[in-house]
Amino acid sequence: MGNSGSKINFRKAVIELTTKKSKGEEDAFWEELWAANINSAADVFALITAEDVRSLRDNSPNNLAALCYKTVDRITAARNAPSSISPTKVLNCVRLLTRVCPYLFEDSDWRSFFWSLPPAEQNEQVPQQPLACTLISVLTDLLFCPEFTVASLGTRPEGSDDLSAIDSCEYIWEAGVGFATRPPQITEHDQRRTEILKLLLTCFSEVIYAPVVGKDVNRMRWIARFTSAENRHVLPLFTSFLNVVCAYDPVGYGVPYNYLLFTDSREPLVQAALQVLIVCLDNETQPQDKKNEYADNFFINYLSRIHREEDFEFILKGMTRLLTNPLVATYLPNSTKKITFHQELLVLLWKCCEYNQVKKIFWLMKNFWVKF
Repeated sequence: MGNSGSKINFRKAVIELTTKKSKGEEDAFWEELWAANINSAADVFALITAEDVRSLRDNSPNNLAALCYKTVDRITAARNAPSSISPTKVLNCVRLLTRVCPYLFEDSDWRSFFWSLPPAEQNEQVPQQPLACTLISVLTDLLFCPEFTVASLGTRPEGSDDLSAIDSCEYIWEAGVGFATRPPQITEHDQRRTEILKLLLTCFSEVIYAPVVGKDVNRMRWIARFTSAENRHVLPLFTSFLNVVCAYDPVGYGVPYNYLLFTDSREPLVQAALQVLIVCLDNETQPQDKKNEYADNFFINYLSRIHREEDFEFILKGMTRLLTNPLVATYLPNSTKKITFHQELLVLLWKCCEYNQVKKIFWLMKNFWVKF
């Protein structure tokens, strides 16, 4: 009953947001909006309809702007105090932005909203940057936040609350390319990573809505920022995405129908990581007049520099295992779990061949036993 009441209160808050003016200064209202007992993205999408967001955008633009500012501020506050982080509040903020952003991108007047400077606070000392840059920085920090999206290594000073002091290369999500230690697999961490990656993917989707007009450098600005040196986590993110995908085994120990008995938290993460990875490997983010066309997109740069034979073998084994998954014959019908992201895998395989040393990949494919 309590959960039902929370959903009713959440829905009332959404209606109030779309019908009443100037909610910007009412902190209690915003706290109620994202502190509600909403436990899934599906609930947020069901309680905030497309008509709600469009009505908010067209009839109450100040409230929509305030919603975005307040939500990013709330996520930033959580990043700045990770020891007291509230997972439910942070995830509800992430879900709200995931729901709202596409409707900003479809309107040409709102498309650059995240790339404008937020309103200045009184006595603010920190130099301002566009809201999009703040959001990308905060989300990438949270993807390597101990006890929220990664397991703690126990090496941080007790009481330390500064994520900027963390070396995120020590918190890569999976063993494989460039990282030998396999961290523990925790369901809650996988789910939180997936939610954040879906928001990033939503932000990257601006390119779908932006018209192609000559060489418009702004079409890919979200991706360009995420894959540039401005993102201090760009290397561990690339490695985490690649390793999570290539290490995934949907069959596991091979027990028939095991996927019907246990929830696999890793598959949604693998799919989201794979989609973000191939989007970030788009070479349209590169200026074509430079000598090194991979200089700015560090995802492409790192992929092009993979050279160790064991890394190639790890990637090839992982892709082979996943691509042959639908062809695995079993005596019992439907006893083995089947994956659904074959198209994304083929795109990743193509990108590997496009950006890396093709001869080495072909040599491995010729000498490694690949059975289709």
